[in-house]
Amino acid sequence: MSVPRFYPQLEGMRAVAALGVLSTHVAFQTGEVRTPVLGPVLGRLDLAVALFFGLSGFLLWRPYVDAAHGGPRPDVRRYLTHRFVRIWPAYVVVVVAVLTLLPEARNADVVVWAANLTLTQIFVPLSLTAGLTQMWSLSVEVVFYLLLPIIGLAMTKFSGSLARQRIPVLCAFIALTLSWGPVASVLPTQPGLEPKNWVIGHLPWFGVGLLLAELVGRVNRGEPLPRVLDTLVELSRRRWLMFAVLVVAYGLACTPLAGPTGLGAVNSGQFVVKIVLGALCGYAILAPLVLADSAFGFLESPVMQALGRWSYGIFIWHVAVLAVVFGLFGILPFGGSTVLVWVLTVILSVGVAAASYAFIEEPARARLRSAGTVPVARAGAI
Repeated sequence: MSVPRFYPQLEGMRAVAALGVLSTHVAFQTGEVRTPVLGPVLGRLDLAVALFFGLSGFLLWRPYVDAAHGGPRPDVRRYLTHRFVRIWPAYVVVVVAVLTLLPEARNADVVVWAANLTLTQIFVPLSLTAGLTQMWSLSVEVVFYLLLPIIGLAMTKFSGSLARQRIPVLCAFIALTLSWGPVASVLPTQPGLEPKNWVIGHLPWFGVGLLLAELVGRVNRGEPLPRVLDTLVELSRRRWLMFAVLVVAYGLACTPLAGPTGLGAVNSGQFVVKIVLGALCGYAILAPLVLADSAFGFLESPVMQALGRWSYGIFIWHVAVLAVVFGLFGILPFGGSTVLVWVLTVILSVGVAAASYAFIEEPARARLRSAGTVPVARAGAI
């Protein structure tokens, strides 16, 4: 069976994740998170980040799965070049625009400028600034990009006849990272620095994608699976079962078990619970999309495909757009009007994202293609 290079349903799901992150920020800044029941549900849409991380893990780990089964080893230079071109050109435009034009951010000092331009905000105290607060997760993602070839190199010994050991080894490694929450809580870090947000604490969210890439690789090659994994694959293909898992996991994540929504402090136990539940949500969403042999009409629709292509722009621009919406339309922050603010923010963010894709992101990839350095594929492929 041929291994697909592009999953249109994942392109559409990328749009869902971007709109989820946008929605949770709108809910917080309009004060909607304070309402009973609906507030925690909207506030916990920050777990859309787990979906983003799972998508990255799945799409970027597939070449390493291919290599473990006799394919060519991934070209690390090609991979890193593509990641840079995918992320940085549009990102630097946002940073410069926000730190130059947004009133709440334009007095930033050189440390804030440097941290944001280099995507090292999670390592520099108090460097997350207005209009760019969501970039902590992009900073985590970039560190994962750098870490992935190292994980791939460490896993090269589990190839050929030992390829069947890859899934247990990966699962054991990801499970071990759940200890990071308690460890991070006792680290002697500077005030304003949150080590729980470093990449190691979120590896289980990326790990969902790695696990699914391993499963899909073996299923598509028709390789026999141990009974436990075979059962897991069969259950993961059932959309309604996975939907039920998603509802239960997300519901639990909306309770104090996973910590407060919004800006409240999260203790180490709550952090572990949130990471586990986020991983379950990510798996429940992604597993049927990559393991079930069926169509996904809504996600594959032209509208969702377009939004998927623009999803990166939606993510990097929406917080700045949200700040502009309040001032431009005379709406008071934390004063309600959630639906109106959401509609305006979506419309403007999608417009800006479409322009970013057309005039920054795609031209940057086109230049790379013309240079012959990297054959650049569609965003939903790698």
